[in-house]
Order: sequence, then structure tokens, then C-alpha cells
Amino acid sequence: MTSELIIDVQPKEVTIALLEDQRLVEFQKEGQDSKFSVGNIYAGKVKKIMPALNACFVDVGHEREAFLHYQDLGTQFLSLEKYVRQVASDKKKLAPMHKAGKQPDLEKGGSIQNVLEVGQEVMVQITKEPINTKGPRLTGEISFAGRFLVLIPFTDKVSVSSKIKSKEERTRLKQLIQSIKPRQFGVIVRTVAEGKRAAELNNELSVLIENWNDAINKIQQSTDLPVLVHEETGRTVSMLRDLFNPSYESIHVNNAEVYKEVKKYVSLIAPERENIVKLYKGEVPIFDNFSVTKQIKSGLGKAVSYKRGAYLVIEHTEALHVVDVNSGNRSRGVDGQEANAFEVNMGAAEELARQLRLRDMGGIIVVDFIDMDSAEHRQKLYEHMTELMKNDRARHNILPLSKFGLMQITRQRVRPAMDVHVEETCPTCFGKGTIKSSILFTDTLENKIDYVVNNLGMKKFKLYVHPYVSAYINKGLFSLKFRWKMKYGFGLKVIADQSLGFLQYKFKDNKGNEINMTEEIETVG
Repeated sequence: MTSELIIDVQPKEVTIALLEDQRLVEFQKEGQDSKFSVGNIYAGKVKKIMPALNACFVDVGHEREAFLHYQDLGTQFLSLEKYVRQVASDKKKLAPMHKAGKQPDLEKGGSIQNVLEVGQEVMVQITKEPINTKGPRLTGEISFAGRFLVLIPFTDKVSVSSKIKSKEERTRLKQLIQSIKPRQFGVIVRTVAEGKRAAELNNELSVLIENWNDAINKIQQSTDLPVLVHEETGRTVSMLRDLFNPSYESIHVNNAEVYKEVKKYVSLIAPERENIVKLYKGEVPIFDNFSVTKQIKSGLGKAVSYKRGAYLVIEHTEALHVVDVNSGNRSRGVDGQEANAFEVNMGAAEELARQLRLRDMGGIIVVDFIDMDSAEHRQKLYEHMTELMKNDRARHNILPLSKFGLMQITRQRVRPAMDVHVEETCPTCFGKGTIKSSILFTDTLENKIDYVVNNLGMKKFKLYVHPYVSAYINKGLFSLKFRWKMKYGFGLKVIADQSLGFLQYKFKDNKGNEINMTEEIETVG
């Protein structure tokens, strides 16, 4: 299996698509102004104590206060809290970490009101992004994740991933980390550290300790709370850190700055694979070039087709996701209804496993498979689904089919599920049902071009339109595009964009920034 990562950087958002054997399996979109991400660390202020919940609400700058439960404070919270208070009280001298006093472990059955009070400054880390009406979820157990190691302040324990089976390798890694880590720091050794040299692990440990020092310095210098003291790596690098493996054939980026960031990261973790990072310079949108747009349109709607007319219907409610399996217009197989239902259900399981990753669906998922009488078929379907979900990084649990033919799945949810609307609202009537004559659309475009050239004074720009419209504009020896170029200058480029509706269009300058046409709409009738 080969994997490709396609990164589409736009002024307002960054979108990442992961292709496995050219099939879209993960899709993430994040606004450029997004401030909240799992892993971010804040110095916040306790706003409310909720004894009945044994929890409190903390102000970390979100419109809704973040939730911190007593059980999420961590055993070393008292040591961390004392050190943070010491650092915040002395703005001139930073207390050295190795001299920080070790406090007793937090009691497991304690009460939040005995540990925290309203107005208290706390150092916290986001474990779940805001979802629907809920604010972020927090932990008081601070950690800094790298590719090979995870650094945890105020504990001296070294743990090795249970997925590393070799006793000799586990012993080597544990002894190595014990010899190079400073006091008052614990380390978790991740699976990918297996077989790595001491120099590589030492370099990453130094980076993680530097991240901790930077965070503490920001707390010391802060005068107003809340404040972001450590920002998790961007979505691009974060995905690379968790997903990168030797099967990556290429990483394509359409932005020079992000390209440098990704290339630098890959050169650090896998110098021999640095050349797989490529800067995309094509005129066609990067997702169109790699057939991602079409897969998004076909794979992220309410109804998803998969094999010979069968399809899934996926509904999302506040409490859970509901998936209905339908055989569609399939004709009954020669082996009868039972065999037909089994075949449809097995195909549905494959598509569902992909959809869970693709949409990042979390919480409770209830799947209504087509009824099967055979206990053997029901067991095979359950085993097949379990096998398909093995590659899913999110923690999950699958129950066998109930007597009603329902399968229940729980899947870890740390950020909102992807909600991509593939239906297109008419750009001319905005859902009213009537539009101007489409034959006049090219006249409208010419008016826009005239405005860009003669009012805005731009000589080089790009016009993005639906592929059918682009084909019409380009047809013939003396095409519309040729006539426009003769009239308005040869700096005009017409580019087909599959993400646009039939009568939608976008103008971009030579640097790729979208041209605001608001003034033109107001002045041109």
C-alpha cells in the first residue's frame, strides 16, 4: 500500500487529504485563524468550582469556559501547581526545575474544592476541542509529544510502549532514556523509537525540554490571563508526526511557506525521505489535480454508494451517528437473499471503516445492517469489521450484531466530526428557484474582467470557473478566452475548478489571493 499526503493551503483554511492507493481515507480541514487545538497548553484562571461534578470551569480564552475534572488533574498536580505559583510570583528570576520541591501525589478520591479555588492560576492542556455547545476539555497532566518520545514534567518514571515486544530493546531504551533525561521529568517511549540511535532520541528530548522551558518563561512574563504558553504543531506537521511511515510515496504542498515547514520536519525525522516533499506549482487546483475533489463530493454526502448500487445513509444527531445499509437496485444473487445480504453487508463494513476515518466520526455509532438469518454470517461480519478497524488510530470498541441486526461502535472523539456539505446552492438564485438566463453568464464574466482590468488596474489575474464553463470559454480557434485576451490583455488565465458550482466563479491575483468583488457588485448593474 502506498500513501500520498495532499496539502491545500488557502488564505482562510488549510485542508489535508491522505490517499492510500489513490483512495481518500482521511480528510482534515482547519481554519487559518483557529486558536484551539488538542495539545495546546494555557495558563488559565479558575472561574467556577462545581462540587457536585467534582470539577471546575477554567477560562482559557474560549467563548465557553473549559471543563476540568478532578480525575484529570493528574497525580503530580500539586507539584506543578506549586512550581507555577513560584514562577508567576517572581518576574526576575526563574526557579530551576531540578530544585522544584516535590509535593505528595494527589489523592484519587479527593475533592476539587480542596485543591483549587476561584481566581487561581492553573497550567492546563487541551485534550478535546470544543464540540457543539461544549467548551474544551482539559487536563492538568502536562505532556509534550514528539515523534519518538513524550515528555511529562514532575515525574521520574520512564515507560516504554507495550507494542515494542523485544525485552532486550525495551531494556535498552529504558536504560538509555534514564541516563540522558534530567531530574523531575518522566518520559514515555513511543513505538516508532524502536531501533533508534541514542543521538536521535537525545536530540528530540532536548527539543521537548526546550518547549517546556519556553512555556514556563511565558508564564513568568505573562501579566494578563489567560495566555497560550505552548502551541501544538500545526495540523500538517501534527498529522505527519502521527502518521508518517516509509510507505509515503509523496507529500504535495501548494504553498511555499508550508512546503519549507514540512520539508524541515521530514528532514529531521527521516532525512533519507526528504525528497518526497514536493512543491505543487500547477495552475489547476491541487485537489482537482489529484482527484481529491471528486472523491470528497462522492464520499462525504448523506448517501454514499459503494458496490453495484448498494449504499450507506449516514445521519448525525447530538447523541450519536446512525448508519443505514441499503442494497439499492441490486438484483438478487443466484444464491438467494441470505447470500446477497451477506455480500452487501461485507462491502458496507469496508466502506464504513473508511468513512469513520474520513469523517473522523466519534462517540456512539449505530449501524443497521441488512438482516441475516445465519449466525455464521453475523459472526463473520463482526470479525471482518474488527479486522478492518485495526488500522484506525482512534481508540474504539465494536460489539457483535444484536438480535435486531444492529452493530454498536464507540470511537474516540477529540474534535468535531467532519461536516462537509457536498450539495451546491445555486450561486445565482441562492435557492429561490429562478435564475438569469445562463446564456448571459459569459457577459457577466466579461463585465467582471473589465472591472478587474480597468477599475482595479490588474494586468495579471486568474479566473476560476466550473469545468463545463471553462470548456465553453476555451472552445474554437477564436474562443471567448482569445477575444477577452485581445481586448483586456494576455495576463488573463481561465482555469477549471471542480469545487465550483455551474455558475460560480472566483478571481485571484497573480499571488493566489482571492480578489474581493464587493465594490464591483455595488457599482456594476
